Formats: sequence, structure tokens, C-alpha cells
Amino acid sequence: MKNILLLGLILLYGSAFSQEIPLPRGLSDQEKSMVAWEQFVTPINAFAYIPTPPPYPVRHMAEWEELQALAITWRSFPGILTEIAYHAAQEVKVTIFCNTETVKANAENSLLNAGANMDNIEFVIAPNNSIWIRDYGPNCIYKNDVEELNFVDWVYNRNRPDDDDLPLSVASYFGLPLYSTSEPPYRLVNTGGNFTSDGRGNAFASKLIFEDNGPNSDFTDAPLSEAEIDGILDDFMGIQRYTKLETLLFDKIHHIDMHMRLLDEETLMVGQYPTGIADGPQIEANLQYVLDNFMSCYGTPYKVVRIVQPPASNGLYPNFGGDYRTYTNSVFVNKTILVPVYEEKYDTTALRIYKEQFPGYKVVGIDCNDIIPYSGALHCITKEIGATDPLWITHQRHPDVEENDLFTASGYTITAGLKHKSGIAGATVYYTVDTTADYQPLQMQPNGNPVEWTVNIPHQPDNSIVYYYISGTSNSQKSGIRPLAAPDGHYKFRVSQIVSSIAVVQAPMFKPIYPNPAKATTVVPVQANTPTYAEISLHDIHGQAIESIFTGQLSIGDSRFYFDASVLPAGVYFVTMRTASNLSSQKLVVR
Repeated sequence: MKNILLLGLILLYGSAFSQEIPLPRGLSDQEKSMVAWEQFVTPINAFAYIPTPPPYPVRHMAEWEELQALAITWRSFPGILTEIAYHAAQEVKVTIFCNTETVKANAENSLLNAGANMDNIEFVIAPNNSIWIRDYGPNCIYKNDVEELNFVDWVYNRNRPDDDDLPLSVASYFGLPLYSTSEPPYRLVNTGGNFTSDGRGNAFASKLIFEDNGPNSDFTDAPLSEAEIDGILDDFMGIQRYTKLETLLFDKIHHIDMHMRLLDEETLMVGQYPTGIADGPQIEANLQYVLDNFMSCYGTPYKVVRIVQPPASNGLYPNFGGDYRTYTNSVFVNKTILVPVYEEKYDTTALRIYKEQFPGYKVVGIDCNDIIPYSGALHCITKEIGATDPLWITHQRHPDVEENDLFTASGYTITAGLKHKSGIAGATVYYTVDTTADYQPLQMQPNGNPVEWTVNIPHQPDNSIVYYYISGTSNSQKSGIRPLAAPDGHYKFRVSQIVSSIAVVQAPMFKPIYPNPAKATTVVPVQANTPTYAEISLHDIHGQAIESIFTGQLSIGDSRFYFDASVLPAGVYFVTMRTASNLSSQKLVVR
């Protein structure tokens, strides 16, 4: 039976790929009709990977760090792949994995015609099933933060054996160790599109990770608890805080890169729909859950950059059958950022947002109208290969300064973490208040910590904008810079005498509950102008109390409370808030 299924799979893929019919990022109809995973997946060569965690502490690489290469598989959508390779080859090596010599020849011809830098293009013949290398390609980790580049491979949640094996070819080509979560007790099913990390041990995903590794999964006969999933991610990738968000109704693949990504250690880019449209309510609930419960690696609230999730060309959003267009599905390639684009009237704003966030970077829009119906874009079809000798710089951007006179004596403190396997010889901050003039260097000093360096930029006049960047040199003379596009790129902050005003809020009241209708994590926002004791509870349509959501004193300003609607039967409910002087309620529909 197993051999028959294997033969059927080979015939299916052979037929599809000979006609260049692209496999979707999700499961194809044929794959959905197949039986359990283990009946037709070809086992990985046990001698080609390491089925246990690395024997040393590791750190997963953030996508904005220095790359040596960008990997792609050359299959369907050759026009988009040509654009990616053309622009990426101006920054790094582009490693293209091809099924056959014929595919290689076609790819080479396309790139030559496009005028690509062929000195930076490499071809590797290796079997693969689909274009979605983000999901099945290897993940970059570093031994002891910076010492040695390794790869980690998860089990792919698709019935595509050659894709699941491709990390072996990648690891072999780059000559790097490949650690794999393919065998119990470390067997973990995961996809690269459902993962974003800050490079400091914090990562985000959707709860797809539970579906793929839980008791009802087709991909494993050894279900994992959340604690076990977290342990595997920590052991193999150094992820110490793994935040899982509710899946979205209209994003059928449940990959977080379709609506959210980290731009740096403290900044989230989050897609935004018009009020009440498509997955907008659940995205807002997920975002508020993050903001209310988690801090950045610097112990400060996350900054949030919003970017539109545009409708399809016919004006339809995903809840009416429109394509799941997204601008968060972008790719960092050192000093270049590749962004999916669709229509000029939406693209102009999206590209401006990226340029504002990354001054000095080359921001390139690539038309993704052909590929987006398959539930993916640029991030989905690329995979970063980190530098082999990184000089790692982490930095929390200096905030805008109010009450500028308080900084007269000390100036503005700039702190950065710098690390290299040979040690750091020195670090410098370059600053200016006039980008047409030269940057001024300031030598940073170790801050009682072998990783942390600091210096004060001198006091500047009111209403100045201070531009700066950070440079470091290792004992082995490796140099590094942050942001990577410096000196064209920079960080900036404004100094002023503005005094913050305290917002005036209304008396204790509900704000609209969201998402409504609800099916999972649900947010109850409340606003109060004085500390007020309140009881917030959930009632059924008959007035029967179902759950106590909050009992205690409300803080001044906005507060948000949460409950899980997934455990409730579908129907109509009411959320009530009782204070000493008032009783109010909101209607809630549970799907």
C-alpha cells in the first residue's frame, strides 16, 4: 500500500511540474485526499542530519541581520523569481535550487536576459516539489550567539517529500551542520511562514503550531503539549519566549507572515483592514493581546507600524472571496528590502511606510498579482542564509526627547550590544543634525558588560533632529554596522521642549468588544477617568452568569480584558460591567 501511495505521489508531482502547474502554499486538492502523513513521506537519510539538539547554547538569527546568501527554488512564477534574484544579487549571493539541468538552463537564460549580476548567482541541482522554500527551508542559528552558523530543519506540514528533504541539499552545499526535529522525542512540525523572531530569543507564531503537533494532527503520532513545543524551540533555536496568536478565519494557511512581522527587536509591522472587514477584528484582538501581555527584549512596550491589507483588483476583501493581498510578506536582503506590490493606489503608501522605517535602504516593489492567489508572496519563496562570521549589533533606538533642557549636561545616551567570536576591539557612534554635513564620531566605552557599549551624544538645540548610526570592529578586524544601510541609512530622534499632556478620558464605560462575532481570544476594552471598582462578567441570553472576566479596581485610562470564546457554544451572550453606581452591557455573538 505504501509503495502504491508513493508511486501516486510521484506521478502527481511529475505530472504537475512537467506542466508547471504551481502547487499552492496550502494543501492541494489531491494532497487533501491523501491519507496519513507517514504512509507516503520518504524518510530522511539518518546519516545526513543530527536528530538531537545542538550541544551548546544557540540563537536564532533575525531576518534583518547580515546575510551571505538568499536561497530560492526555481519552479513556477519565473518572472517573480527573476526579479528577486536580480535585486538580491546586487547585495549577496543568490543560490538557486533547480530540479534539472533544463530548469537551470531556463533560469540562467531568464537572468541573463534581465541583466542580473551572474557573478553572484549560483545554481544547485536538487529535487524539490514547490516554490515555497520559506516554509520547508532550513533556519539559521548561531552557536553561542555568534560563533558558528548552523541550520535547523523542522518537519514540513505538507505532503511533499522532496521539499522536506531540501534542507539536506542546502546544508550540504553550504557545508554546515543540520539539526533536525524529525524524530521523537523532538519531532516538531512547523513552517517558516508561521514564524518571526527578534534574534534575541523571542518569537511569534499563530496557533497553527498546536494544530500541526496536537492529538488531531495528521503529521505526527506523538502529540506535543505547549510546554514540549516550547522546549524543543528553546533547545534547537534558543527561543525562550514563544508567543502564539489566534489563527485567522480567512487566512486559510494560518501563516503569520501574511499579516504580521518584526521589523526590528522592538517594532511590529501589522496588517490592517477597514473596521470589521475580513480578519481585521481578530488581528486587532491579537495585537492588543501582545501589547497588553508582552514587552520587547528591552523591557519596553512594542512599537507598532500599521500597513494596509489591500482588497483584490475587483475591490473584494478575503471575506468576499478576494485574494489575501499583504505587504507584510517582505524580504530583507542586507541593504535592500523586497516588498510585494499589487496596485499603485495602495502600493505608493505601503512603499512609503517601508522607506520611512528604513531610511537609506533600497526598497523595491515586485508585482505579486500572479502568485498571491496561491496564498503567498515574496517572503514565502525566499530563505535567508546568514553570514558565517557575523559581528552582531543589537540596539534600542533612542526615543524622541521632550524637556530638552534636562539633557543639557549629559546629552543623549546611546547604548548598543556588540558581539563577535573574537571579541570587540571598539565601537563608535556617528551622529549629525544635518545629513548634508559629515557625521561626527564618538568612541563608545564598555559599560561594565563585555557585550554592552555606551556613549553620550552632546546636547543639541531645541527642535533639532539627531541622526546617528553605530559601527563596531572585532579583534580579528571584522567590521559591522547598524543599520546595515549606514551611512545612507540612520536612526533618528527629535529633541524639543514639548511637555506631554494627559489625555482626558470619559467616565467608566465599555468600548466595542472585538472581534464580534467571536470565535477565540476576545477583547473587552474599558475606559475609566478615575480608579473604579468594577465587576465584568459574561452572561448567556437568559442572564445566567457564565464567566467572571474581571473583578477589581479599574485603572485610569484604557484597560483591556480577555476571555476565550472558543470554549463557548455558538449563540448570543452579554458582557456586563457593574460598578457602585452603574450597570452596563454589550451584546456578543459567538460563532
